[in-house]
Amino acid sequence: MELTRFDSNIEEIIPQPMTIGYFDTQGGSRHYTPDGLLTYKLELNTPPILYEIKYRSDFKDQWRNLIPKLRAAKQFAKSRGWMFKVFTEKEIRTTYLDNVKFLWSFKQREADEEMTSYILSVMSDLQEADPALLIAALFNSKKNQAAVIPLLWNLIANLRIGCDLNEPLTMHSKIWTREDL
Repeated sequence: MELTRFDSNIEEIIPQPMTIGYFDTQGGSRHYTPDGLLTYKLELNTPPILYEIKYRSDFKDQWRNLIPKLRAAKQFAKSRGWMFKVFTEKEIRTTYLDNVKFLWSFKQREADEEMTSYILSVMSDLQEADPALLIAALFNSKKNQAAVIPLLWNLIANLRIGCDLNEPLTMHSKIWTREDL
């Protein structure tokens, strides 16, 4: 769920959206409830993704029991024009997740509009920079530079200043203007 917070293409996340009937390896009738369904904004023409989240070690330990469930989910999704994916810690515990968790606390903060306009104007002049350079361009005073850092993270969190969240977010990360002023 945290990975999708900054994805403006996602329309909705539906936890445990349905229960799917299937047969286990002995032919017994079973039920399986996938972890969730991601739907995308209509204009993207991207099919929804029915998904399951599992630890990689669970696959090794429970492979025989998981195969029928996952096959049933894949068939169910395909019959509706959806995709089915399994996500593990390898896809989830990433630099992107670390960055999203860090930025989330800044996303809802109140932003001074005058200061926001000033930062975006300087960023527009620079086009590309890193946070350290932008802050140095904004203020000479170390005190003022330190005070503006939370607002900079707010602007990145709200996608008003661009940044590659797949790379570790530091004061030397590449940032760029996203808005024409």
